[in-house]
Amino acid sequence: MPAARVIAIVNQKGGVGKTTSAVSIAACLGVAEKKTLLIDLDPQGNASSGVGIVDAPRQIYDALVSEVALDSLVSRTEIEYLGVVPAGTDLVGAEVELVSREARESRLREAIAPIRDQYEFILIDCPPSLSLLTIMSLVASDELLVPLQTEFFALEGITQLVKTIDRIKENLNPTLSIRGILLTMFDKRNKLSSEVDKEARNYFKDKVYKTVIQRNVRLSEAPSHGLPCVIYDKSCVGSKSYFKLAEEFKNKIVSAA
Repeated sequence: MPAARVIAIVNQKGGVGKTTSAVSIAACLGVAEKKTLLIDLDPQGNASSGVGIVDAPRQIYDALVSEVALDSLVSRTEIEYLGVVPAGTDLVGAEVELVSREARESRLREAIAPIRDQYEFILIDCPPSLSLLTIMSLVASDELLVPLQTEFFALEGITQLVKTIDRIKENLNPTLSIRGILLTMFDKRNKLSSEVDKEARNYFKDKVYKTVIQRNVRLSEAPSHGLPCVIYDKSCVGSKSYFKLAEEFKNKIVSAA
């Protein structure tokens, strides 16, 4: 098995469907029998609880701060081919504890390196900020997937992220690239959604996925049941969109290899 592609799902703005997308894509890849690891790097731990992992005794914090081997932190999920490295509130203190460490920006990359050949995909759910944790994920990743909410100011918010990506490429990870822009919370009844869709495709061209994720109540309900929506209700509009996206996602990865 070739080394996994490491892909961060990132947007410094909260409430854009970042964690829903990370969990749903990881679940779709797992269902498709692609060996996938989801790393929860958000202290809120929503990606962990979204796949049914709550209050795990060992978490990503242990790998970053105590240098515990990452493969010993993997929790299994209901999907055979999907594992998760959970996060919790301890992660809030990681940035403070790492402040005096040398090469702290590379801690996650170093932790991932020994297990890359065990997976086909490693997805990182980043916190909704441009913090040290997010910087770590950008340094560790080959590519980025950026969820973009189809609402006012959405494109302006990406400007700061792009500047950060450029700085990381210049100093720490020269091969980092944006693999795709995912339009989320699309409302076909809302003219603004269509306008943002058009602007995004004009600006980012073919980096914008053809699949868009529509607003869907079932996507919001699924986390409370500790299940990815594609397992909770695989026939709902949201799940169908993520299954379609996963196919596009896999094809884009293969075509870039």
